[in-house]
Amino acid sequence: MIADLVAGVLAGLAVAMPIGAIGGYLIGLAARERAATAAAAALGVASVDGAYAVVAAVGGAGVHAALAQVSPTLTGLAAVVLVLVAARTVQQSVRRYRASTVTAPAAPSGLSPRRAYLVLVAMTAVNPATVITFVAVVLGRQSSDGGVSGTAVMLFAVGAFVASAAWQLLLVGGGSLLGRLLRGRRGQLGIALCSAALMLVLAVAVLAG
Repeated sequence: MIADLVAGVLAGLAVAMPIGAIGGYLIGLAARERAATAAAAALGVASVDGAYAVVAAVGGAGVHAALAQVSPTLTGLAAVVLVLVAARTVQQSVRRYRASTVTAPAAPSGLSPRRAYLVLVAMTAVNPATVITFVAVVLGRQSSDGGVSGTAVMLFAVGAFVASAAWQLLLVGGGSLLGRLLRGRRGQLGIALCSAALMLVLAVAVLAG
């Protein structure tokens, strides 16, 4: 049982720790928004990671085969989502910059925790690399112990969720610290533009890869 939990933790960290589009967006969001909004976004990422862990554990090789067929579609969808979120980030940040005074820091955009959660769920859900990583771990365990029980699936998913949530919240904490250091209107605009630029670069990389 402990081995299943540990396997989920390791798989969750393997998916969560590389700083890609999701991590960059979370850091930028935490630097601009309220702590509750950023934390909700982080839990949105972790929720999808936990759900994909269940899908991978239950589906195994069948999920891997299905992903091979739909991966090009998911890749294109992921790129579109990144571009749309980047454009929205720039639009909101420029509007806040123009509305703020020269000396006062830009106020949070008013993005609700619920909406932040749903946005990150959508962004994470279209990333095929997430479930592929989980499938690879699950198939390795199946080949060594002959299968995965219901309890093992639950423990694996819990481990993946907890590990992902801990890492995403760590990123949020770093983003919040960055936001405190760059509280001015120009600093906040710079953070938002850098976050949007990272998402656009990664969108191109996704399509090119």
